[in-house]
Amino acid sequence: MEAIMRINGIINGIVWGPWMLTLLVGTGVYLTFILGFPQLRYFGFMFKVVFAKREKSEAEGSISSFAALSTALASTIGTGNIAGVATALHLGGPGALFWMLISAVFGMTTKFAEVTLAVHFRDKDELGNIRGGTMYMLEKGTGQKWLAWLFAFFTTFAAFGIGNAIQANSTAEGLNLGFGIPHLATGIVMAILTALVIYGGLKRISEVTTYLVPIMAVFYVIGAVITVGLHANLIVPSLASAVKYAISDPMAMPGAIAGWTIKMALTKGIARGVFSNEAGLGSAPLVHATAQVDHPVRQGVYGLFEVFADTIVICTLTALAILTTGVLTSNADLTGAQLTLSAFEIVLGKTGVMILSTGLAMFAFSTVLGWYWYGETGAVYIFGTKVIPVYKILWVVVLVIGAYGGGGAFLSNIWNMSDTMNGLMAAPNLVALLWLSGKLRELVHDFDAKRKSGELK
Repeated sequence: MEAIMRINGIINGIVWGPWMLTLLVGTGVYLTFILGFPQLRYFGFMFKVVFAKREKSEAEGSISSFAALSTALASTIGTGNIAGVATALHLGGPGALFWMLISAVFGMTTKFAEVTLAVHFRDKDELGNIRGGTMYMLEKGTGQKWLAWLFAFFTTFAAFGIGNAIQANSTAEGLNLGFGIPHLATGIVMAILTALVIYGGLKRISEVTTYLVPIMAVFYVIGAVITVGLHANLIVPSLASAVKYAISDPMAMPGAIAGWTIKMALTKGIARGVFSNEAGLGSAPLVHATAQVDHPVRQGVYGLFEVFADTIVICTLTALAILTTGVLTSNADLTGAQLTLSAFEIVLGKTGVMILSTGLAMFAFSTVLGWYWYGETGAVYIFGTKVIPVYKILWVVVLVIGAYGGGGAFLSNIWNMSDTMNGLMAAPNLVALLWLSGKLRELVHDFDAKRKSGELK
């Protein structure tokens, strides 16, 4: 394991080095400008689209646009919002929050772009199921099938980390701290529940997440708002410290040490932000591509909302709960879900621990369901539909292993390996977005023109 982690550390340093951070944020900035700031232009329209009364669509697709959004949110609203944010603050200080939010603003455009292109370039597998995502964008849009294969390969195996083992492990830790439930018991129950859902395919996954996502989001947000609200006088100072420490060293140390702490805030803020909202990874488009929608750009607007809800709302509430309660400094030895649990416990006592433990379990379970579809789609692209039964079995087995592994070094290792796999997924996806930016502009202009003429609402 030590040898594996050393190799992982080298690869991680490359894929999350300055060039990748520049490429991630830079792609979002570039697309924001050439598309005319869609996160601002479509901001009001975004709420209208997401919360409007939905009529049955006759458009081609497997599930509704809202079901696709719910499944994507099920994948993004997970332990990254609770454990990932806490880890970023622990490693990068308050400044990590600032960089997390900056990356999210431009990440909204990135998600918008990748979802739009995924719908435009989608295809069908041998069984007639609609599939889409970066691999299809690369193959059909750029002709670079080798890059498409690489993305599918990284997705197939990254899913076992970011969407499986981490979720199971963080859930087991949370339920053990909140209710004293053994790790293995949590893993077995999660495996059984997951198997019951994923064996019904995408439609059953979307049915479960459509009901689960709104409930779990409201459940967690209420607890976080109460925690932050009772320290309302510290909200502005906390946000001010996030801005201050994003560009200066909190220990007022000169030279190399100061530069290192700023780099940690920037790196961890962007990395955990991407881990949470997945903008630039190319994961969510794998399910958005299956939506019944009248125009690719309309589904892209759902992508805008996905990042807004995940990072700008939920991750910010988590960070403020940690910063306003002071647990970041008073419990400097804690990280991950334990740090967030400590913040909730200070305000809400044992009830806070139970709220967060339950919320963490719901977040993680929904993420496991959404990421299963991502991993399956990657595997089907490489091996064909015959791999589906095998992938299902492996998925539930890894859940048990992840939950049973415990915290400490095991948790740290799978976080680090997942970070690396995320970066490897992002590289070919960002190449596709930049390569196809011209087609993206055409689609956006077409959508705007059709809305203006009244052809589309």
